[in-house]
Amino acid sequence: MRLKHALLLGASLALSSTALASSHREAPAITESPKIDGTDFYMFRSYESGRDGYVTFIANYQPLQAPYGGPNYFTMDPDALYEIHIDTDADAVEDLTFQFDFDNNLTGGTGFTLDIAGKTIPIPLRTAGDPTTAALGETESYELIMIEGDRRMGERTSLGSFQKPFDNAGTKTIPDYPSYASSFIYDFDVPGCSGGGRVFAGQRAEAFAVNLGEIFDLVNMVPIEAGAFPGGIEQDRANDDLVGKANVTSLAVEFPIECLNDDGDSIIGAWTTASLPQASIEDPSPSYGQTAAYGGAFVQQSRLSAPLVNEVVIGLPDKDLFNAAEPTQDGALADYVTNPSLPELLNILFRDAVNGALSADLETLAPTNFPRQDLVTAFLTGFPGLNGPENVVASEMMRLNLAVPPTPRDSQSPFGVVAEDLAGFPNGRRPGDDVVDIELRVAMGALCHPVPLGAELGVEGAVEDEESDLINLGLCTPEDASVGDVPFTDGAPISAAELKDTFPYLNDPLPGATSQ
Repeated sequence: MRLKHALLLGASLALSSTALASSHREAPAITESPKIDGTDFYMFRSYESGRDGYVTFIANYQPLQAPYGGPNYFTMDPDALYEIHIDTDADAVEDLTFQFDFDNNLTGGTGFTLDIAGKTIPIPLRTAGDPTTAALGETESYELIMIEGDRRMGERTSLGSFQKPFDNAGTKTIPDYPSYASSFIYDFDVPGCSGGGRVFAGQRAEAFAVNLGEIFDLVNMVPIEAGAFPGGIEQDRANDDLVGKANVTSLAVEFPIECLNDDGDSIIGAWTTASLPQASIEDPSPSYGQTAAYGGAFVQQSRLSAPLVNEVVIGLPDKDLFNAAEPTQDGALADYVTNPSLPELLNILFRDAVNGALSADLETLAPTNFPRQDLVTAFLTGFPGLNGPENVVASEMMRLNLAVPPTPRDSQSPFGVVAEDLAGFPNGRRPGDDVVDIELRVAMGALCHPVPLGAELGVEGAVEDEESDLINLGLCTPEDASVGDVPFTDGAPISAAELKDTFPYLNDPLPGATSQ
């Protein structure tokens, strides 16, 4: 076992140094357009009390928001389209899209003004007081549009126009931000459906837990759970560089399950995008209303479903292409999944060092099952018996079985499915799922080893919580992944208990300042 721990240490050091980040600035081009950078996507059966007949979608944008990021804070791009796409029949084509189209305006055309020695002068701030009692100098609104069929050519239905709250500048500006923000949760009707939905667009506290600083300091830690390896890292909130330190902008939709048409298996797939007009010409005399002239068809700039795919799986030359591609085009990038380069890179970097340290003669540290059917299942098709539709067109998207009942917040496991909590990742994704640890382990072959899902997946003779409940999913064998059963971790935990149990689930944003 000590040999296995040593192998795991070498592999996990390399993996962490190159892969640990969600989709925050994950491709070269998107770093130039942070307003449309999709960061995380959540999709799950609503677990708010009395809302289990709904599914919640949360698309996050604009990464690494400093709470004190004034005076402009983090408005959305009115020239962009932000979209959540849903595939109900497993053909890799959107059947339903929720489109957010933002519009930003200055109150009175100028924002707040002051009389300065007889001249009316606009102030430099977005508000001159508590926006709950005084109008904002700059407002953000959006139209929520439901599109059935193709995202550009399908039938469009406006679900309403709504307001976005001002970001949390601080407790002097907005003394009671939770109450203020909750007033921006809106109900909407769904034509042709007996049930309605809810929507919220606004700033939230970051919920993606990750130990970025130590990782990028040449992995200044041992990324194995303490107790599994001498010197392993303890699970500690202090290891987290985002939760409790940064905000993000969330676009959240809660939609009745009965209104999601499907092919009868209750499994849907979904992903998020952001798009800009194809052409832009910078205005040499910009105004608030126009800094550039835009034209042409909308072109997809950002794409996200499962976390870490563009960082861990897609090679550097094709990261921008992946962001621009639709799921039907994923076959062109399939080699990155079936024959991933990262595990072999780990082998090249660390095999000789591990062999020398242990006086061993190991042929490889990486999983050896090719094509990597375990990764194809995790990223492209879903798991048979859980969230893998029949006759699925392999494509990268989040998949959710709507027939699986939600797990109450305080009973959720951060390890989701492999911890026998079938309502969690990778059957959709909830805010409290520790996706970093899960995907680190999957990358190094965790699915090649038996998992405790026999009873849940209906395996004949499997008994709940007994040794016979452990099954191999048939994707690969333990011999294919010698270090696949030891716990990788970045030491930055997350749990549902730290987050809200009501829509929109993510916590209220951190204030830019607190009252003295």
